[in-house]
Amino acid sequence: MAGFMYTLGIAIFAGIGSFLFGFDTGIATTTIAHQSWIDYMGHPSNGLTGAVVAVYIAGEAVGALIQTFIGDRLGRIRFMQLMCVIVTIGTTIQTASVSIGMFLAGRALAGLAVGGMVATVPIYLSEISPPQHRGLIGGISGCGISFGTMMSNWVGFACSFASYGSLQWRLPLGVQIPWGVILFTGLATFMPNSPRQLIRSGKVEAARIEFIKIRRDLQSHEVHDEFALMRAQIEYEMQRELTSVKEVFKLYRHRALVSIAVQTMTSLTGVNYYQTILYKSLGIGSTTILALAAVYGTIAFFSNVLTTKYLTDQWGRRKMILAGLGGIVVVEIYAAIMQREFQDTNNNVGKGFAVLGIYLFVVVYYGMLNSTTWLYGAEVLPIELRSKVMGLAAASHFIVNVAITEAGPSAFANIHENYYYVFVGCSLFFLVIAYFYFPETKLKTLEEIAAAFGDTVIATDEINDPSPLAKGSKLDNNDGDAEQLEVATGSDRAA
Repeated sequence: MAGFMYTLGIAIFAGIGSFLFGFDTGIATTTIAHQSWIDYMGHPSNGLTGAVVAVYIAGEAVGALIQTFIGDRLGRIRFMQLMCVIVTIGTTIQTASVSIGMFLAGRALAGLAVGGMVATVPIYLSEISPPQHRGLIGGISGCGISFGTMMSNWVGFACSFASYGSLQWRLPLGVQIPWGVILFTGLATFMPNSPRQLIRSGKVEAARIEFIKIRRDLQSHEVHDEFALMRAQIEYEMQRELTSVKEVFKLYRHRALVSIAVQTMTSLTGVNYYQTILYKSLGIGSTTILALAAVYGTIAFFSNVLTTKYLTDQWGRRKMILAGLGGIVVVEIYAAIMQREFQDTNNNVGKGFAVLGIYLFVVVYYGMLNSTTWLYGAEVLPIELRSKVMGLAAASHFIVNVAITEAGPSAFANIHENYYYVFVGCSLFFLVIAYFYFPETKLKTLEEIAAAFGDTVIATDEINDPSPLAKGSKLDNNDGDAEQLEVATGSDRAA
């Protein structure tokens, strides 16, 4: 229990990085809606106002790609520290902005930092978690996102009652500044390094110390056995020197594509980006819209927390993803019908049922997919690819976000509620993909997950072999995607 509580505390603290992502993403919507911001910035054009969101998402994509290139080189802790410095600079520039150009620069920097952070936090948490609690520990990353979204919605709603002036929008932006400093301090003092990353860097004894610290609930022989197996599997996988993207998709095609697909699909569920547009189409006033958005964020957070605590480790990632996608298909069909029937009427009860569709969506999305997909995308990858491919997966998530966000207003204006069916089709497509290609990962160590994809796993009885890394246990490849490697001798590995 002591080890679990220690790791849980570390996870909650690391969740600050995800919180910043959720808060900074959400607060921009209310900021640019304030007349005081519009007047102060000299009535920027629609293009410049839209750029507030666009440059931020572009920054997120760049940050995720930066993780791909330097995340392993710096290590989890130092990379997150770098992102903390950048996000603090970015949020400070936003808060102190005296022109639209300065504001956009701050948005771009903050986006870059949180893009790198939100892709790294689930990797870090998955690598320090015990297998039986990895769903809860790793899922805290997603809970941080939903908590940040909830807080930004409530802060935005509260500031709508503030008197006219720059305080209306500077105060919510300034709330973000201390969190990067706080997380940096924790990373520099008491937060442990990933033992898996340390092994990969050749720092075996340092890895052993950190592993003992985070698995203090185990008996000494259990610590020895689990660490030995983890070290053997990592060093075995390190023998595959991947020098090109082609080799990545040749040796680990299934695992890489699953990680990228699980991030891309969350951007193609739909309603999450358009609740303000949908409320307006129902004739709801601006103050009520802010209140509804705050309630939406609250439901998102509590749905996320409850399912992370009671379902992710117990029910499993695969079932949650399938249930989430299936639920979204049903909810969006319901929402489309309600929207069509009541958006141009005076039937307030009917409009209430239309709003219910939006809230049902948030229960399903945040309850089943939000935390699960960020965790699953990280844990299915081998350590040598975890930063690289997770960065690509997060970048794909952000890039698709840009396309969906830009297309939404025009699509709803032209084809109205029928736009829902685009997301119904996307969700059905990924439901089929997930059913056939997404294996279960619950209760497995990160090294054991390789077996679910048909990759070679070091057997327990080989750990004490004089040359345990010279051979592996060949497991059947049920998916047919990963390359079958015959690994009986060291010379086989060199081939």
